[in-house]
Amino acid sequence: MALIALTSANGSPGVTTTALGLALSWPRPVVLVDADPTGSRAIPAGYLRGGELPTTRTVVDLAVSLRAGTLVEDLPKSVFTLPDSRVQVLVGPLNHLQSQVLGPLWEPLAAALKALEGNGQDVIIDVGRLGLDGSPNPLLTAADLALLVTRSSLPALVGASSWAPTVREWFERSGAGASLAALVVGPGRPYGERDAAKVLKVPVAASLAWDPESAFVYSDGATPARKFQTGALAKSLRAAVQGLGSTLTAVRTDLGLAVEGSWS
Repeated sequence: MALIALTSANGSPGVTTTALGLALSWPRPVVLVDADPTGSRAIPAGYLRGGELPTTRTVVDLAVSLRAGTLVEDLPKSVFTLPDSRVQVLVGPLNHLQSQVLGPLWEPLAAALKALEGNGQDVIIDVGRLGLDGSPNPLLTAADLALLVTRSSLPALVGASSWAPTVREWFERSGAGASLAALVVGPGRPYGERDAAKVLKVPVAASLAWDPESAFVYSDGATPARKFQTGALAKSLRAAVQGLGSTLTAVRTDLGLAVEGSWS
């Protein structure tokens, strides 16, 4: 079982699009958690084009469950399955004000998500942007692999580098420095993976091709083009899944943890 968290330092590098794309490309059943403190509800509003959801429950309901002592029992009841997939989604807060009262939930929720190993499920978490009120930092630092998502432009890399030392310190303090890596969206525009790794001082675990037309399928619910599944983004998502699997294996080996499952 793996718990992977994605975050960003500035701008809109595509954290939600990346998290959703990875989840839909994942080789095993996966739970996708929207913990973005902005309350944007990007998946219902974007990918599902504002359609009616089969559940009204959100992560906020789990805060009530926590107080009632039923968090673990209520977690499976609080997700819904994306059509034609093995991806279950936990909807995020409805607005930024709700995020500010969810602080006590994040650590117990991280433990409950890790317990999904018994169901054979992995977890991908959209943490949103760093430094916002209500940011779910405990979900980030509890991850087996945390990904700092950035584009490859100079402004994006400079912005990410401003946060990278702080996030590195969070993981190094707990002896899990190997659990932090970067994911580059659009390498070569103009800087590459090596440049990003050098600037951020963390390894680049994966990258995604710059393919705005395909990205709109995930971000806005656009109709997939005929060659969507063979396009640049789809290919890079599949490669990213393999790369993340290799990184997770290395991290678990470094931490002396058992490695289970297959990424093929």
